Amino acid sequence: MRSSNPVFSRRGFSRDNGYAGFNAAPQAGGPAVQTQGNPYAQGAPAPTNPYAQNPYAQPDGLQGTGTPAPAGTGRMTMDDVIMRTGTTLGILIVTAALAWALLPVDDANIARSIGVAVVAGLAAMVLGLVQSFKRKASPALIVTYAALEGVFLGVISSIVDNRIASGAAMQAVIGTMAVFAAVLVAYKAGWIRVNRRFYGFVMAAALGFMLLMAVNLLFAVFGGGDGLGFRSGTLGIIMGIVGVLLGAAFLAIDFKQVEDGIAYGAPREEAWLAAFGMTLTLVWIYMEFLRLIAILQSSD
Repeated sequence: MRSSNPVFSRRGFSRDNGYAGFNAAPQAGGPAVQTQGNPYAQGAPAPTNPYAQNPYAQPDGLQGTGTPAPAGTGRMTMDDVIMRTGTTLGILIVTAALAWALLPVDDANIARSIGVAVVAGLAAMVLGLVQSFKRKASPALIVTYAALEGVFLGVISSIVDNRIASGAAMQAVIGTMAVFAAVLVAYKAGWIRVNRRFYGFVMAAALGFMLLMAVNLLFAVFGGGDGLGFRSGTLGIIMGIVGVLLGAAFLAIDFKQVEDGIAYGAPREEAWLAAFGMTLTLVWIYMEFLRLIAILQSSD
């Protein structure tokens, strides 16, 4: 895996995504384009490009190294990433609010609302997988994913907030925003160093976490109850905290991907891919917070 989510793990601004010759030669009648230090130019030395093979196969302790590509039209900027991420999250929030308002979870309607949420969630998962295996970002597909994911989150959040733990949804939102801000500050300040060791540790921890959740789900399906108890009680609280911490680590890796994509001249359309990956990570963190808050309040 290349990163914390399927979009980055599949392609993540790599040289083999069809943009290896990006700005490789000057256009007819136009000024010459500098290729030195630009991994998207033909003939650029592979060792300077963190995306050529392993994005973190650089000496430990180095972050954001390499010569940034010269500014030019058609290249991804931080403004592009912010705008696309804001668009994706905005659509998700709007559809979540509409689902909350239009799909009640009272006794008379909860079955129908859950049915709609499950269908929307499965459709969002399929679209996410499709985008992950596409060679290029599809804005329409990403926007549709965000809308469907919002419906799923809106219903689930309403169920937890109205039937399990009052106020849990807003607390989860605040917690997600706090984690995002804290990781961003820590990353920019250099307190979090995303290198090969960090990447390997996070991926190993994520694999172990997902395997435990899968085993717990199997026991719950075939044995009934909460399976091995990883989603309730003390074990549930511990696993919830671990899930939030993993989400924070994923955010740091996503920031590294975005930073390096900008520095090495990734095409502007890659901003949609970055927005998609960031949205996946934030949804992960929100869901872990929601589950953790529900466990904490139900145990009071």
